[in-house]
Amino acid sequence: MKVTIDPYAGFCFGVKKTVEIAEKELQKNEKLYCIGDIVHNQEEINRLKSSGLKITNFESLPEKKGSNILFRAHGEPPSSYRKAKQSGLHLIDGTCPIVLKLQQKIKGAYNELKKINGQVVIYGSKNHPEVIGLSGYANDEALVLESLEDIDQIDFNKPIRLFAQTTKDIEKYNLIKEAISKKTDEGNGASDYQYYNSICGQVSNRVPKLKDFCTENEVVVFVSGKKSSNGKFLYNICKSANIKSFFISATNELNQEWFNDIETVGISGATSTPLWLMEEIANQIKRI
Repeated sequence: MKVTIDPYAGFCFGVKKTVEIAEKELQKNEKLYCIGDIVHNQEEINRLKSSGLKITNFESLPEKKGSNILFRAHGEPPSSYRKAKQSGLHLIDGTCPIVLKLQQKIKGAYNELKKINGQVVIYGSKNHPEVIGLSGYANDEALVLESLEDIDQIDFNKPIRLFAQTTKDIEKYNLIKEAISKKTDEGNGASDYQYYNSICGQVSNRVPKLKDFCTENEVVVFVSGKKSSNGKFLYNICKSANIKSFFISATNELNQEWFNDIETVGISGATSTPLWLMEEIANQIKRI
């Protein structure tokens, strides 16, 4: 049996940067506090916890005065920076550079639209930490669309600036973008509509490569944390390209029956899936 790891799978640039920052800090200090899960992958979180990483939240921050606090790749709203300063913490900012740029774009758009009674619109998951952070740069007044059906919530009599969560599906974003364009072109609302492709290229460019990878293998094992929205999106791509695609988060979820009379197995993962975990799963499959 030939087992191949997808060469394009694994940590994206932003996640890799944040994990490296955490590892570097843990080499110097016994403890490092992180607001929320550093990545949406429990196996990687457990690895970093064994080195001293502590997952925390702002409710318990006053107890951590003087400690090092890490902001993860997803980013945080401005209120989080104020809380960290007020709590006397040493802030280490691991926000993905792409997310940082998007935060500033949204801040600029909000300041512009505030003068002309416009609205910031974000395509994303309302409860996703990145979107919560992004909305903070629009004074928590951004309208968040989770699907095409949600565009009815837009006031088309007001100027519109459309953005997207960096890990969303580019095709679905384009449908939303075009639907809003159609509404404005029909003269049903404001002509002052601008949109920005803020989806990370490392995510959107993976789709055609992932489809090819899935068709090249008889069975695909997709490795991801269950909380990862990027993982869910990419797994659906796998399933559409190869019906024999299976979602797992750890080696103990492998099923021997998946590999009966199979000659080629492909292993892929989300942008928050560490390479070491995919290698561990590949070795386990070879033993099977």
